[in-house]
Amino acid sequence: MKQVQGPGPARIGTAPLRAAATGELVVARTRAEFEVARAQLTGQVGVVMTMGALHAGHAELIRHASALCDSVIVTIFLNPLQFGPAEDLASYPRTLDADLLLCAQEGADLVFAPGPDVVYPDGDPGVRIAAGRLGTVLEGRHRPGHFDGVLTVVAKLLHLTHPNLAFFGQKDAQQLLLIRRMVQDLDFDVRVIAVPTVREPDGLARSSRNAYLSALDREVALALSAALRAGQEAAREGGSAVRRAARDVLQAEPLCRVDYLVLTDPNTLEDVPEWHRGPALLAVAARVGTTRLIDNQIVDVGQASA
Repeated sequence: MKQVQGPGPARIGTAPLRAAATGELVVARTRAEFEVARAQLTGQVGVVMTMGALHAGHAELIRHASALCDSVIVTIFLNPLQFGPAEDLASYPRTLDADLLLCAQEGADLVFAPGPDVVYPDGDPGVRIAAGRLGTVLEGRHRPGHFDGVLTVVAKLLHLTHPNLAFFGQKDAQQLLLIRRMVQDLDFDVRVIAVPTVREPDGLARSSRNAYLSALDREVALALSAALRAGQEAAREGGSAVRRAARDVLQAEPLCRVDYLVLTDPNTLEDVPEWHRGPALLAVAARVGTTRLIDNQIVDVGQASA
C-alpha cells in the first residue's frame, strides 16, 4: 500500500485492484485524511462497518451498498470496547492488505482504517452508549458490556462518516436490532439496511472467527446451521416443535457446547409463547473448540416452511 504523504489520503493503484474506469480506492488512516476524502464523495453515500478480516459476507454487504448508493465507505476498525477481558482481541485476525484488495474488487470508494488513538483520541471514553435491556439478554448476558461498546463505536463512526444508508448483516441479529433502536431512539439521520446471512455451501455462516476452527471444529460447527434448518422444517408444528427439533440436532453433537438456543420475538428478543403464529427468531450460540460462534434464522411458526 502506498504510504500517505502529508494530510491527504493514500490511494490504491487502479490495477489490479480497480479498473481504471471506476477510479481508485482511497484509504484514510486519520480523521484529517478521511475528511478530505469524504468531501469528494457525491450522491447517496453508504457505509459498511467492519472489524477487518473480511470475507464473503462482508463482500455481500459492500455489493448491497454499491447497488443502492452512489459512493461506498468501508470502515475497518478493531474496536477494543466490545471485547471482554478474557476475549480474543489480541488474537483476532488482522489482514489489512487482503481486506483492501476485497474492498477494491467489490467497488468500495473509500476505506477508513483508523487506529484506536484516532477513534478514541482521549483514551477509554468516559461516556458510552448504553444498550439498555436489549443489551443484557442472549449475547449481552454472556458478554457483559459488549453491546455498549458496539453502539458506542457505531455511533462515533456514523457521526464521522455521515452516510445516508448503513449496511449490517442479519447474522448478528441482536446487534442489528440494537443499532436500529439506537438510530430510532437517538434520531440519527441514517437508514439501516439488513443484509441476509452469507453461508458456505455446506451451510456454515461466514464469520471472521471461522479462521480459528480446526478441520474437526469446522465439521462440528455445522451443527449450528443444521439445528436452524431442523427448527425451520418443524415450524408448521409450533414453537415447541421448533425448539425441540433444533435442540435434538445440537445434543447429537457433544463437541458443540451450547450457550443458548432460543425462539424469540425478533423485535423484543422475548421468548415467543406456544400460541405464537408468524415470524420468530431462532438463535443459537455455541463454543466449538476454543471458538464461540453464533447463528440465527427467521422462521414462520405455525406455517409451512418455504
